[in-house]
Amino acid sequence: MAGLGRNFTKLWAASTVSNIGDGIATAAAPLLIASITTDPVLVGMAMFVQQLPWLLFSLISGVYVDRLDRRTLIVVVNTLRALIIGGVAVAVWQDAATIPVIYAANFLLGTCETLGDNASATLIPAVVKDQDLPRANARMQTALVTVQRFAAPPSGAALFVLAAALPFAVNAATFVLAAGLVLLMRGVRQAPPPPAERRSVRADMAEGIRWLWGHRTIRLIAVSLLLMNITLMSGLSILVLYSRERLGLNEYGYGAFLTVTAAGGLIGALLAPRLQARFSDSLLLRIGLVIETLTHVGLALATTVWVAGPVMFAFGVHGAVLGAVTTTMRQRAVPERLRGRVQSVYLTFVFGGNALGALIGGPIAGWTGLTGPFWMSAAAMAVFTVFAWRPFGRHLARPASPRPAPDEVPAQR
Repeated sequence: MAGLGRNFTKLWAASTVSNIGDGIATAAAPLLIASITTDPVLVGMAMFVQQLPWLLFSLISGVYVDRLDRRTLIVVVNTLRALIIGGVAVAVWQDAATIPVIYAANFLLGTCETLGDNASATLIPAVVKDQDLPRANARMQTALVTVQRFAAPPSGAALFVLAAALPFAVNAATFVLAAGLVLLMRGVRQAPPPPAERRSVRADMAEGIRWLWGHRTIRLIAVSLLLMNITLMSGLSILVLYSRERLGLNEYGYGAFLTVTAAGGLIGALLAPRLQARFSDSLLLRIGLVIETLTHVGLALATTVWVAGPVMFAFGVHGAVLGAVTTTMRQRAVPERLRGRVQSVYLTFVFGGNALGALIGGPIAGWTGLTGPFWMSAAAMAVFTVFAWRPFGRHLARPASPRPAPDEVPAQR
């Protein structure tokens, strides 16, 4: 990427390649579950077991992300992901992909994500300058929504129809290629504590928790995203059933429906740097609360894709902008030596919300119908918006001085 350095280009390429595979699996995995069962509880549980490791292992993973070489860690994790997804492909090919097998694979993948996603996120501020963070995050977000959420899901649905094992085999191959690209990175800045100064895992975890909870702005955002993700994932966990039974979409239609959100995300990622430069973080966060609430209302009322589609498009724009704002704020605030641990605490809130939402979405849908999770989420978000409106309007803290440029810190290979 021009102006952001060769290491960022390699990291961006690796992320893009793995996002292609993930996007294919994003459409194929729910279709696989739905081909085995139509029980909304079992469908929602498939997503829950993949998010559960964030509640169980994220804090521990953050400690090791700060202690180990992050580049090597990403390579190892991507290799493990390839083996797990490859195993799923074989199981599907052999007609042995049962619900327990899928749950086990999802849990292992989620465990790998607690290390790999954490390490990958902490590498961005290690390879670009502070003033380039909004641009770097926007490019990563653009790649994410362009391939994982826009281009790849229709391909995943089509590959699943062609051969159910094929999308998972492709996903495994993308993880292998991504690992190779990260291996090519050189001179990445990282400052782990010297061995003599290292404390127990528990002490390191506690330091990360204390830092996040003591930083008013980052704490507010983490708690907000926890609640927002609980409400969001309660509906998204049964989206494959919602799209089929309420919107009348087939497998191809479901894949296309997912790309509508991605199209909005692409627009949002392109607009995010300009919006961040022109408007305050407070205003953008407040607008995000309103859009999040209206998204649930719109999906609860929709009976055709012509209504649900625009709602998902608007949500995609909002999600990309909100992600860019919160990511840049966090990267600028967290010290380098604590980045992995604080990131792990933050992601425990984020993905913990996903896990809890996925856990309750299926039972709510089974009790109230497929629109029940959206109505309950709309009510919860409306109440939360009222309580969060004033805190989000306060001045949000910024670092007193910019971090040094990557070439001003000794590189760690």
